[in-house]
Amino acid sequence: MGFFRRLFGALFGGGRRQREADLRAAEESAAQVIADAQRQQKEILLEAKEEALRVRAAAEAEVKEHRLEVQRQERRLQQKEETLDTRIETLERRERGLAERERQQQQLRDQLEELRVRRLAEIERVAGLSLDDGRRLLLEEIESEVRDEASRRVRQMESEAKEIADQRARSILATVMQRVSTEVTAESTVAVVSLPNDEMKGRIIGREGRNIRALENATGCDLIIDDTPDAVTLSAFDPVRREVARIALSRLIQDGRIHPTRIEEMVEKARQEVEQTIRLAGEQAAIEAGCPAIHPEVLKIFGRLKYRTSYGQNQLRHAVETAHIGAMLASELGADGAVVRAGCLLHDLGKAVDHEVEGTHAMIGAEIARRYGVNAAVVHCVEAHHEEIEPHTVEAVLVQIADHISGGRPGARRESLEHYIKRLQALEAVANSFNGVEKSFAIQAGREVRIVVKPEQVDDLGAMRLARDISRKVEETLEYPGQIKVTVVRETRAVEYAR
Repeated sequence: MGFFRRLFGALFGGGRRQREADLRAAEESAAQVIADAQRQQKEILLEAKEEALRVRAAAEAEVKEHRLEVQRQERRLQQKEETLDTRIETLERRERGLAERERQQQQLRDQLEELRVRRLAEIERVAGLSLDDGRRLLLEEIESEVRDEASRRVRQMESEAKEIADQRARSILATVMQRVSTEVTAESTVAVVSLPNDEMKGRIIGREGRNIRALENATGCDLIIDDTPDAVTLSAFDPVRREVARIALSRLIQDGRIHPTRIEEMVEKARQEVEQTIRLAGEQAAIEAGCPAIHPEVLKIFGRLKYRTSYGQNQLRHAVETAHIGAMLASELGADGAVVRAGCLLHDLGKAVDHEVEGTHAMIGAEIARRYGVNAAVVHCVEAHHEEIEPHTVEAVLVQIADHISGGRPGARRESLEHYIKRLQALEAVANSFNGVEKSFAIQAGREVRIVVKPEQVDDLGAMRLARDISRKVEETLEYPGQIKVTVVRETRAVEYAR
């Protein structure tokens, strides 16, 4: 019994001591951890305080630097203000000084003027002549001497120039004319349209002649349907009308539908086609003449010369030919070739619209060219080529010479055709001068004037009076062979009056 008590005491008594030892060891370890934590806490607090001090010091330094920078800028602004004040004061002093100088100079000028007047008065008193008389005598003497010397030199230069110029001019003109090779253009007043068969003539005439009348009224051309097999002749002095009529009639024949409404449609389409042809003709002529930079609106007007003749010479071909001649003359004489080319090409530009605008074709063409920004030197060549104004440049004179060469070469022009066309144009002009006339056409080789009036302005009796008045004016103002029939068309009625 005592043995077990001792053994139990030994077992359980030794475990308590071990636990107590472990407890003491744990307490010591916990105390060490707490001590370490407190030490780390102190270190962290110290580091935080040090960092706060560093940040505060940096912020204070930055604020101090900013204040210093602000102070420096304030000092610079203050210095600039002081400098500006100084400069303003200096400028004010300088202005006052300049004003004083100007006042003194004005006084000096007044004194000098007074002295000059006194000196001139003294000279006039001593010489016995007034200032104007002395100046006049001196100028007369100098002018006499200069005139004599100039006359001698001019005569000498003229004699020397004539000896060289005549031979040189003949050589240049001969060279230019030899280098120009162009066809002789002879315009006619008729055009022939081929027919597939003679039956087509009846369809062109129409029932009671309504188709042929509609075509003649729409185009202003005279249709001649005779015994010529498979052909119809179109007669008109205006080549544009004749071309429109030819195209319209050809299209009608191809289409086969010939009646007044269709005729009006075809004539309108033909007019549009001719306008397109005119534009292309102007552009092609400009390229051929070496002047591609001309304004498109100018070329559009210029292309009308394709259907304009002067004494039988086609004006478009004449313009291109003149441009080639002018360019060769310019190269021979050292003038501005571009200006001469353009001036020669456009010199007859006004002829395209001279029947619509009052004035000579030279001045009309110059105004059109000026309106669309053509070079001023070229405009001068155009307006001076008939000497309506004095030519002031070598290029303008060369344009005149080239124009005369082109128009004066053998076979270039025929005066009879031009006179005939002018007579027909005069007939139409007389008719168009009356109120109520919408349009007029000279047909039958000038033996008939067909006039279309505005029905709202001219009644049947008025149409009769109008025909009589136009006939009387034609008789009084124009020269014409034989008899001219005046036909006034009002809607579907026609009033004829012969003279």
